[in-house]
Amino acid sequence: MPTAQAVAQHIPYLRRYARAVAGSQASGDAYVAAVLEALIEDPSLLDPRSSTQIGLYRAFTKMWNSVSLNGREGPGGESLPVEKHLAQITSLPRQAFLLVALEGLSEDDASKVLDVDVPTLRELVDESGRELAAEIATDVLIIEDEAFIALDLEGLVENLGHRVLGVARTHKEAVNLAKAKRPGVILADIQLADGSSGLDAVNELLRAFEVPVIFITAYPERFLTGERPEPAFLIAKPFQPATVSALLSQALLFERNAKRRERRATA
Repeated sequence: MPTAQAVAQHIPYLRRYARAVAGSQASGDAYVAAVLEALIEDPSLLDPRSSTQIGLYRAFTKMWNSVSLNGREGPGGESLPVEKHLAQITSLPRQAFLLVALEGLSEDDASKVLDVDVPTLRELVDESGRELAAEIATDVLIIEDEAFIALDLEGLVENLGHRVLGVARTHKEAVNLAKAKRPGVILADIQLADGSSGLDAVNELLRAFEVPVIFITAYPERFLTGERPEPAFLIAKPFQPATVSALLSQALLFERNAKRRERRATA
């Protein structure tokens, strides 16, 4: 397979990882674009001893962790949203956790991406687990029309120390629940039972108040095309508990840091 084709098939998933690390579609995509531009200029950046996927993730990691790119501007010089920009880059432990839990990489492949050995990778993932345990518990609204999936999500969320405000099966139920109880985070399916859209429900809610949202869908590729605004946090069905845990904590991390900066700015 020609290199361009080999790279292209991994781009949607690199974008998913990039936005999870960066906290927004715009920021994540800016870094992915910079990686692709670098590869066009120097194809040798993809190490022939590794798979194309691992080579891409390695290139992204080097760019993300580069000191020159950790200011408030993206690699193309564009201004990144201040409220979603961490004071420090996403920590190495969280990168390790996301590579394993979100991207499903083996320990060996994840260690190659981060340029560490496997024992060090395990230590990083364990450290991330301790960070997750220290996260502040919040109230969660689940928008999901499939009963068994909703039950799985309820149990998972509660095991992580959060509280479930309720489960909505339709657009109308979701809006009514959220306006009545104001969740701290939303887990939302995209296609709902009555033919309504979880995406539309969330967009309506976001016009009333800000809340981090994680979308769950059986068709993630439909939302990773780059042709329209896309969710920053996206989980594919069937999902793994570790994936939900990883993105839930990442979404709350960005939200918590944003609120801290707002308090400092108004103090």
